[in-house]
Amino acid sequence: MPAPTVSYEFFPPKDLAGSFRLWDTLNVLAPYAPEFVSVTYGAGGTTRQLTHEAVTTIRKSTGLKVAAHLTCVDATKAETLEIAQRYADAGVTDIVALRGDAPGGGLFQPTKDGFKSSVELISALKNTGNFTLRVGAYPDPHPEAINTAQDIDYLKAKFDAGADAAITQFFFEADTFFRFRDACVKAGIDKPILPGILPIENWAGTRKFAARCGAQIPTWLEEAYAAAIRDGRADLLSTAIATELCTDLMEGGVDHLHFYTLNRPELTRDVCVALGLSPQVELAQVA
Repeated sequence: MPAPTVSYEFFPPKDLAGSFRLWDTLNVLAPYAPEFVSVTYGAGGTTRQLTHEAVTTIRKSTGLKVAAHLTCVDATKAETLEIAQRYADAGVTDIVALRGDAPGGGLFQPTKDGFKSSVELISALKNTGNFTLRVGAYPDPHPEAINTAQDIDYLKAKFDAGADAAITQFFFEADTFFRFRDACVKAGIDKPILPGILPIENWAGTRKFAARCGAQIPTWLEEAYAAAIRDGRADLLSTAIATELCTDLMEGGVDHLHFYTLNRPELTRDVCVALGLSPQVELAQVA
């Protein structure tokens, strides 16, 4: 079975220590030749400028293809498209287009004169002709969705609006992704859907994250981490579980994996190595 292609998600640094941590993460993972890396937008648009700085710096300093997250939150249509144009001017041609979460939580409310949905945002970005557009997808139902069918209908609307590919929210079992993928095909979706993988660095934090985004935690996983934490084997368990999940996906026909790194690269690196990836180039040589 050939090794997969990969991509990585980072979040923008908020201080000097965060900047060093991001660069360390890049140094560890860039040698595995990602097809692209992405940089997130903070909840409520709180890291808009930090995201722009991180994206343009990574692009300029490394030559890696960088996808910038862009949301509908807390900006007018004109302001959002101006941000997109700044990316295009900097040579950034990939965007992850998302609705985004409301500042401080709660239900999303469109900004006055802003985009009302990710579909509107995708359509406007597509019309510029400047970008490859990736969007979010939810193998487990989105917290605001009635069911998976509604999620799939909305994903199809995003593709109809001009999206080129989707990246899923993380999930814990390969069958969750396969059921979702099969349902998407049945609905007429034929664009790439990339599975999002979250190597579990911290079980307590992952459980909270899963509760917020609707990812279903199987009972066996709860029990496995309870035992592993008690025995001091949580890191070993995390590597084994992420590697097994990726292997199951690859055996089911997946050839690209998108890793949510949380700017902590070691576990993601270990999983990539276990999947057969080898370092190809040092970061300083990428540009």
